[in-house]
Amino acid sequence: MQSGMGRELGNLSYEGEAVKGHDVTSLGEADHKFERVKTQLKARLGAEVYSSWFGRMKLAEASKGVVRISVPTAFLRSWINGHYLDQIVALWKEEDPEILKVEIIVRSAARHARATDAGTDAQGRPAPHQSQTALATTMTSNGVNAGKAERMPMQRPATVETEFRQSVLGSPLDPRYTFASFVEGPSNRVAFAAARAVAESHSSAVRFNPLFLHATVGLGKTHLLQAIAAESLRQNPRSRVVYLTAEYFMWRFATAIRDNNALTLKEQLRDIDLLIIDDMQFLQGKSIQHEFCHLINMLLDSAKQVVVAADRPPAELESLEPRVRSRLNGGVALEMSSPDFSMRLSMLQQRLAAAKAEDAAIDVSDAILEHVARTITGSGRELEGAFNQLLFRQSFEPQITVDRIDEILGHIYRSGEPKRVRIEDIQRIVARHYNVSKTELLSNRRTRTIVKPRQVAMYLSKVMTPRSLPEIGRRFGGRDHTTVLHAVRKIEGLSDSDNTLAQELELLRRLINDQA
Repeated sequence: MQSGMGRELGNLSYEGEAVKGHDVTSLGEADHKFERVKTQLKARLGAEVYSSWFGRMKLAEASKGVVRISVPTAFLRSWINGHYLDQIVALWKEEDPEILKVEIIVRSAARHARATDAGTDAQGRPAPHQSQTALATTMTSNGVNAGKAERMPMQRPATVETEFRQSVLGSPLDPRYTFASFVEGPSNRVAFAAARAVAESHSSAVRFNPLFLHATVGLGKTHLLQAIAAESLRQNPRSRVVYLTAEYFMWRFATAIRDNNALTLKEQLRDIDLLIIDDMQFLQGKSIQHEFCHLINMLLDSAKQVVVAADRPPAELESLEPRVRSRLNGGVALEMSSPDFSMRLSMLQQRLAAAKAEDAAIDVSDAILEHVARTITGSGRELEGAFNQLLFRQSFEPQITVDRIDEILGHIYRSGEPKRVRIEDIQRIVARHYNVSKTELLSNRRTRTIVKPRQVAMYLSKVMTPRSLPEIGRRFGGRDHTTVLHAVRKIEGLSDSDNTLAQELELLRRLINDQA
C-alpha cells in the first residue's frame, strides 16, 4: 500500500505494447483523447475529487475498441470501478464512439520499476494547494444512492449546495445514514445521545472528546458516525468535517509520504472542526500510528472534536501503539450491543416502508415481520439481509408462509448467533494455502517454510477476530503474546513494501470470509 512514480496525468507515459499495424491507437491520438477525458472529469467533479482519485491514473493501452487505464493500487481500481467507471466510459465514447470497453487495471511491479527509472515529473503530482483527501458525497435533495450521485454529470452552478459538498473531505457519506433513519433502543441509547450531542455541538460535547464507539460488526457504528457528519454539516454547512475509514487514512498518509506531500496533508487536516475515524482496529504501521497520534493530539489541544469507532474497546486494540491507546482512553468509550426484539421489528418496518415507497405493490404481513424479528437475533446487517431475501422470494412466491421463511432463512438463523471467524478456521485455511499441516503451524519448528505461514496466520487472527494477543498466542501452541505482536508488526510492515504478500493477504481474507 505504501518511490517515485512515473509521469502522471499531466505528462502521460504510454504503457501499452509496441504499435503493430492498426491494432493499437497511435500514441499521439490516444494521448489527446485521454487529455480531453481528463479535462471533462476535472470540470465535472472538481479539482479536489479529481486529484484524489484520478491524480495517479495513466493510459496503459487503447486497442481494438478497448481502453485500459492503469492505477497504482487495487484500492483505487476498486473505488473508480464502483463510483466513476460509467462516467469515464461515457466520456471516452464521446471522444471515440467505437470504444466498446474501458478497463481499470493495477500497474504491475515491473511497470512501476520502469516508471521509477524513467524519472518523476513534479508536474504530474497534485498541486500543493489542492486537497489530498477525497471529497465525500453528501446527501442530495432526492436522496439518491451515493455512488449513483457521483456518477451523474454535475451540471449545477457553483451554489450553496456545491459549497456544502466541498466542505466534507474524506471517504464518501451514504445519504441513507442519518439520525432520522437510525433505530434507537436500549442497546445503543447512550451512544446515540452522545453522537447527537457531538453533531449538534452542544456545550456538553466537550465531555465526549474523544468519543469512542465500539461494537461487533453490523450493529450501527458506521451509520452513527456518518449521521454525526451529516448532521454537523446540516447544522453548519461551512464546517470542515472529515469522515475517514482507518484504511483510507493509512492509504492517504502513505501516498503523501511517498510523494513528499505529508506536510501539505498535515496542514489540510490541521484546520478541520470534526474528525471521524471508522474501523480503528485496522490502523496498522508504526509510522502511520505516529502521525495519527500527532493529529488527534493537535485537534484535541485545539478543542476540536474527534470521534472514533472500532470493533473493541481501546484497551483491547493491542496492535495500536500504547500512546495511541492512551489518547483514545482519555475520552469516553461507549459500547453498542445487539438490538432487542422491538428494535429489530422497527428496523424491518422501516425497511418495508422504504421498499413500499419504491413499489407500492410490495406487501409483507406484520406476522411475518414479527417472526423474522424474533428469529434473527444477530446484527442489523443480518436482519437487512434476511429482509432482502424475503422481498426477493415474495416476488415469485406471493403467498409465502412462515414455514417457508424458516426454510429460506435457515442459514442466517444460526441459533441467533452472528457468524464469527474462528482462529481454527484461519489456521486451517492458511495451512492449506501454504501447503503445510496445521500441526506444523502450531509446532516449534522455525524453518522459513513454516515461520511465514505461522506469522501470516497470527496476523490474520489479530485483524479478523476480536481475540486478544495472549489468547491468540495460546491458540498457536502456547506462545507468548509478544511473539504474536512481533508477527503482526512484521507482516504489516512487509505487506507495505511487498505487493505479492499484500495480494496473498487479501486472497486469504476472502477465502476465510467465504469458507469460515
